[in-house]
Amino acid sequence: MLKHADRLVVDLAWEHRVAAPRLPVGWLSDDEVAVELQRVQARRAADTAYEAELILQLAQHRPAEQDPSASAPGGRRPGWTVDEAYDGVSEFFTAELSAVLNLGRGTAAYRQARASTWLTKLPATFAALRAGQLDERRATQLAEVLQYTNAEVAGQVEAALLREASELSVARLRARATEELLRLDAAAADERREQAARDADVRVHSSPTDGRSTLAADLPTDEAAECHDLVDQLARMLKADGDDRRIGALRAHVLSTLIRRPADPGLPAVAANVTITADLHALAGVSSTPGEVNGLPITAAHLRDLLVRVGALGLTTPEGGSLTYALTGPDGQLLATTTPAELARLARRGCPHHPNTGKGTRRGDTGSGGTGSDGKDATTGQQCGCAVLGPPPPTDAYTPTDRQRSFLITRDRRCRFPNCGQRVGWTDLDHVTAHACGGATDCTNLCCLCRSHHRLKTFATGWRFRIADDGTLHVTTPSGVTRTTRPPGQRPSTPPPEPEPPPQPDDPPPF
Repeated sequence: MLKHADRLVVDLAWEHRVAAPRLPVGWLSDDEVAVELQRVQARRAADTAYEAELILQLAQHRPAEQDPSASAPGGRRPGWTVDEAYDGVSEFFTAELSAVLNLGRGTAAYRQARASTWLTKLPATFAALRAGQLDERRATQLAEVLQYTNAEVAGQVEAALLREASELSVARLRARATEELLRLDAAAADERREQAARDADVRVHSSPTDGRSTLAADLPTDEAAECHDLVDQLARMLKADGDDRRIGALRAHVLSTLIRRPADPGLPAVAANVTITADLHALAGVSSTPGEVNGLPITAAHLRDLLVRVGALGLTTPEGGSLTYALTGPDGQLLATTTPAELARLARRGCPHHPNTGKGTRRGDTGSGGTGSDGKDATTGQQCGCAVLGPPPPTDAYTPTDRQRSFLITRDRRCRFPNCGQRVGWTDLDHVTAHACGGATDCTNLCCLCRSHHRLKTFATGWRFRIADDGTLHVTTPSGVTRTTRPPGQRPSTPPPEPEPPPQPDDPPPF
């Protein structure tokens, strides 16, 4: 704990921070601009070192002793997508760091590991970084290469390279560090390769503007080279047969075809699950509201083209698939989900309080006490405004109903923890207020959380989760940082306009 005098110093410095002086850029000569750019890089290096110290300081306050053991209920199991405990730090710390920095979990884990490597294995590199003598990228290359070796070997590599590190290119510094590591500790290099194999995955990176995405796979270098050569050969065959597309576009076409339509891979047949979310006005061509394919944004034009090709906007349920309508409010909040058959049934049945509403009678042919096809009561001429569809009702059971599950998957589409992109196929339906504590099994108290963040909410101490009726989730870390996530497509509610001030009299009193 800080002494009283030290606490006063911290409070004083905290309240009276001094920013570095900056001259207007237009005042500087070319030489001065170059010098200032170098100063910016040095300050960025020093800030990176300071960030690393802060990360490890917070990590020390999150010991792993508070985590559930492997043998306890909720303990980590092999194959689960959870954060690894690192140097005695809680497995849930990465999630907290992710929320504090407002970054993805992978980036937060990377910064934590980098900070630990600098401070425990590369003290001279860290000192040069903190002094602004070594830039962040070069210091990072040393940390990445030496992360899995011991401090003694890391120190030997550091001593051999640090003096000339600033004079080497980033790529050359990494290559030299790898060469030294292989000479001194080949087992550590093997550990890096094994770790990379364990972390391998296939990822989709979307482009926000052109309706295309990049499919990337982590593969051994020899396999990646073989795959690229095969794709290139097939693309060149198409080119030789007269296909006038660019060779790059042909490679992309070949790869997609090989994956989606393999000739005989010896694998069981599977069907791809693709969720398409679209604004009906966009489908009709009267709006540019973008839709989504599996949570990745595409343009309305792309969406219309896609649906024209698969069904000319027929929107029929595919064989072995499903079709669900999602009805949203003015701010994009989900109001209800329904199938085409249920929608047709509700349209025929009409309002339960006005049984004759919506029976499909011809205009003017209403019968006694009925309604016309315009939905108006034949006797009063009033439009029936009763709701016939809404969110699924709550249940007294712990397990959500099928209708609740459909509603929540459509609303959330992915894990709702801040900056987590796990899709709903790998998530749990969690009671935000625990069922054992009186929380209802209701869509206003349920949200999708991946297994890692579901366990965090259940077992990690100091976290607070709160959900609003529209599904907006507020997550507060033990360190007091609150992040808010809304269901995809939902916008912040528009505040009501300020009331106009009452008219003022022409003459102030007394009159």
